[in-house]
Amino acid sequence: MAPLCTSTTIPFLLILLIHSVHSPAAAFYLPGSYPQRYRPGDTLAAKVNSLTSPSSKLPYPYYSLPFCTPQDGVRHAAESLGELLLGDRIETSPYRFSMLNNTTPLFLCRTNPLAPHTAELIKSRIDDAYQVNLLLDTLPVMRYVKNPIAPDVLLRSTGIPVGVRADDGEYYVYNHIKLTVLVNLQNGTTRVETLMATADGAELISFNGGKEGGGYTVVGFEVVPCSVDHDAAAVKDKNMYDEIASKAAAGCDPSVVGMRVQDNRSLVFSYEVTFVESSIEWPSRWDAYLEMGGAKVHWFSILNSIVVVAFLASIVLVILLRTVRRDLAQYEELGSESGAQADELAGWKLVAGDVFREPSHPVLLCVLVGDGVRILGMGVVTIVFAALGFMSPACRGALVTGMLCFYLVLGVAAGYTAVAVWKAVRQGDIAGWKSVAWRASFAFPGVGFAVFTVLNCVLWYNGSTGAVPFLLFLVILLMWFFVSVPLTLAGGLIASRVRHIEFPVKTNKIARQMPAAQCSPWVFVAVAGTLPFGTLFIELFFIMSSLWLGRVYYVFGFLLVVLALLVTVCAEVSVVLTYMGLCVEDWRWWWRAFFASGSVALYILGYAVYYLVFDLHSLAGPVSAALYVGYSLLMALAVMLATGAVGLGASFCFVHYLFSTVKLD
Repeated sequence: MAPLCTSTTIPFLLILLIHSVHSPAAAFYLPGSYPQRYRPGDTLAAKVNSLTSPSSKLPYPYYSLPFCTPQDGVRHAAESLGELLLGDRIETSPYRFSMLNNTTPLFLCRTNPLAPHTAELIKSRIDDAYQVNLLLDTLPVMRYVKNPIAPDVLLRSTGIPVGVRADDGEYYVYNHIKLTVLVNLQNGTTRVETLMATADGAELISFNGGKEGGGYTVVGFEVVPCSVDHDAAAVKDKNMYDEIASKAAAGCDPSVVGMRVQDNRSLVFSYEVTFVESSIEWPSRWDAYLEMGGAKVHWFSILNSIVVVAFLASIVLVILLRTVRRDLAQYEELGSESGAQADELAGWKLVAGDVFREPSHPVLLCVLVGDGVRILGMGVVTIVFAALGFMSPACRGALVTGMLCFYLVLGVAAGYTAVAVWKAVRQGDIAGWKSVAWRASFAFPGVGFAVFTVLNCVLWYNGSTGAVPFLLFLVILLMWFFVSVPLTLAGGLIASRVRHIEFPVKTNKIARQMPAAQCSPWVFVAVAGTLPFGTLFIELFFIMSSLWLGRVYYVFGFLLVVLALLVTVCAEVSVVLTYMGLCVEDWRWWWRAFFASGSVALYILGYAVYYLVFDLHSLAGPVSAALYVGYSLLMALAVMLATGAVGLGASFCFVHYLFSTVKLD
């Protein structure tokens, strides 16, 4: 079977989702497609990605350090748009081996004597906990480390540390790696015996394989890194892939250090590989990466949050419906009585002549709502596709690529919504709709692109692979101007020719004076964001961990449920605050409805600060901090626009229905 990034079929989606309960990785594969199969003796070549660090958000090229290069030169692998935006730079490596052929330690290369600045660079990378990211058949290399709290428990981690700093203050590089490749026999393959020569003689290894139509698939890729003190003089005349007789390498122990980093000393690199037949099936080979601890807590916390928030939201909805129905019945009963008696009553009916009065800064409001609808639509479509399994973790960067494409296409929705709201506010007057559409096409995209440009320049200056290449930078700029902007204007043009929404009541020429409020309504607006935040803060933790700690996020089904719940709660909160304002004769509800649900962004920013202090305390350097702050602000702004659009839309429908139902004199 092949990951869904190549080909998919809809009829198997139900089977896929049911099967994913037992295997999370199975949610990314469908029956009927085939994996890459290898036969005994076939060459496997590992690739390398950028050097990354959990404490520094600046990825660097693998060959920025003096590692061994392939004999035929370094070649860059074809990468998607999402991979480039994420800072992935996949290149060929000298780590090559033949299927089913176990090897003794093999010599890779001997570097030139380290110049002082090169030695300092290696030490700096070790201090910042940078690691090498090997890939084999799209699988990242995995290593097992002892849990410092419970030594008997092994923790999974991806990547190979560049080196380690010993207790004596000296730096040692991991120059020897023991690779283990887990392979699975496909159906229709018979067992054969492979005779292979080793340094100590012939070794007979029994494996399955060899029949036509069968083959092996790679289902695991593990590593044990070691620091071995090779004798540089003894390997001076050796060629790459020659066997290297080293007792230290044969008894490799990660806790023992040997190859010290110092000026004018050459580094010697070597590796060995072992093949192990595994019972892991192809669709489940990503389970080891997707189940990296905390799964039970994650699922229980999400379910608990959904139940509690749904219960609170249902109570709010019931109270609101009963109150509105009672007011409607009361006003209908008073409709036949004297007008004087009706005027003595205070409440939302008294602001009927002002409730649809044009809000302050109407153009800005329309633009924000339009951008919010685009962001919300992008999020919904992306999460739905990911939940259905169309964005496999094997397809690196597929999620980012999908988000960008959906955002560009949904420019139509942004332009249409912005102009539609503008026409409703102006009651059919289309004058100025072009200005609204133009601003909608440049507002949030302009802010996002400005932040992206500044941070990208910082990454460029530091030589990080996280910096988007200049050519791709121009491509993104052209997509904005020649795809997003025209689609936004097209959406505005369509909205300008559609009949506007008519208000059920007429607006008075003179605005009604509002009674003095005992408490500022914006206090309630700020507090209202707590309920939407309660629906997503647990999921937010896992999303932040995926973004900043390199963990794999895959529970898009739960995320889709949380998103639906968030939209519902935002709508209810905004409607409640709008109704409360109208009951005290405050008819200025437009902006209050937008920020009632949009205020959740304040709590997201607060949580981002909390996460930085308590979970990212190892974040190193001002550049990493600038990246974190910049992207956190951008994320909070996007959430504010999306939730604000939901709140304003719900409040508008509520107010329109409320004043179209009651009979007014």
